[in-house]
Amino acid sequence: MSTKKKSRIHIDGDKLVLIAAIIVVFALFTCLNKNFLSVTNMINILIAASLVGMVAVGHTYLIIAGQNDLSPGSLAAFSGVVAALLVSKGMPFAAAVIVTIVCGAAVGFFNAFMVNKIHLEAFIATLVTQSIIRGFAYIICGGKPVSISNKTFLLLGKARILNIPVSVWIMIICIVVFGIILAKTKFGRSVYAIGGSMDAARLAGLNPKKIITTCYVMMGILCSIGGIIFAARMNSGQPAANVNLEFDAITAVILGGVSFVGGVGNMGGTILGIILIQSFNTGLTMVNVPSFWQYVAKGGLLLFALTTDYIRKQKREKDLLAASMKNL
Repeated sequence: MSTKKKSRIHIDGDKLVLIAAIIVVFALFTCLNKNFLSVTNMINILIAASLVGMVAVGHTYLIIAGQNDLSPGSLAAFSGVVAALLVSKGMPFAAAVIVTIVCGAAVGFFNAFMVNKIHLEAFIATLVTQSIIRGFAYIICGGKPVSISNKTFLLLGKARILNIPVSVWIMIICIVVFGIILAKTKFGRSVYAIGGSMDAARLAGLNPKKIITTCYVMMGILCSIGGIIFAARMNSGQPAANVNLEFDAITAVILGGVSFVGGVGNMGGTILGIILIQSFNTGLTMVNVPSFWQYVAKGGLLLFALTTDYIRKQKREKDLLAASMKNL
């Protein structure tokens, strides 16, 4: 049996474990609350997952590329406030959306600048952005939520297609489009290459800085779109919204099999991770687990994700060593 085939079985096995975990979570919370499996609650889980899902798509690219981003929650809140303010000042909704997305792309470019030019670690660079952007979100609205009265804006949060909210459809489209780009295009292969070894990718003729910049800008755009949709759902732009959004997104991505050290993972695993993390979060709320215990539970889930990632990394290294010894 070839190494490639063994890797394929290993990846499929990881996904089977994740599917089993999802089944356990669904069974557990259904036993604790019979309404958990209701159609209404399943739709609610999808709605709640829409913003986390869009951010997780961006994190999938970044983490595979060996990067990270701690600013999505702040950027989503900032984007919701910006869009709400612009519309409240009389700007057409479409123009407000474009301006907000451009702001999100600019934030992504700033993150990439700090990583590529100032050579800050991604963790530190995006922690800086997290604080600055959250501060600007409060400053531009005076610390108060900005109510939305524009009917088109509000429709974005309420409209449904086939009884499924538009926000969910947008998340699905993002997952499919960016999943295809990651799996089937030269750019997607480049993301894997720089995550595996930036030096090797550079020697192969790739431009790691350009690829990293593209990934950060893409994350900024996804966060802005998600923030606009969230504001439409809440009927206001809220500067305090989406705290720890990046925490849930990173947990979903790592649970889905994307390696925290880069170079490994796919969008299929991220989808399963999104389902697991949001089902878990919704279940905790439905069985009335106190909010402070929910933080403990979420931290435990992230620890589990990082532990499984470490185990997968050790197994990959062992398989590679065995393969290299066999070829000697």
